[in-house]
Amino acid sequence: MDLEYRKQWDQYVQELREIKVDGEEAVYWQMKYPFPMSNRDCVYVRQRRELNFEGRKVHVILAQSISVPWFSEKSGMIRVKQYKQSLAIQSYDSWRSEVFMYYFNNPGGQIPFWILNNFTKSEIPGFLRDLENACLKYHRAEERDL
Repeated sequence: MDLEYRKQWDQYVQELREIKVDGEEAVYWQMKYPFPMSNRDCVYVRQRRELNFEGRKVHVILAQSISVPWFSEKSGMIRVKQYKQSLAIQSYDSWRSEVFMYYFNNPGGQIPFWILNNFTKSEIPGFLRDLENACLKYHRAEERDL
């Protein structure tokens, strides 16, 4: 939910900011894609809930792309029209959590299978490692900013 922090650790973020869509908060996200693919952008809405499950806090974050006719596609970008994410983070104690994530992103365009396959094998595991490291460092970064 902390977009500024994500810009610090996610190498694929080109631009990430909140926008207003019909009076509601949405997010505009530009993603860097490796050569020879074109960069992508997406507009999505998100919700966050904190639940109590068997005495443990569970944070649930849901995100889904939306169509915003007045927010035109930018030149050189391919608009991601199908994006959905469901994330549940369950705490065990003060230093351990378990994360469950469903992520779907149809990047659009015409990407050759071999490029998509290579990207899936190398970049996604790298992103998950970066995400884990960012989570471990987040509390320290938050304390430093106080």
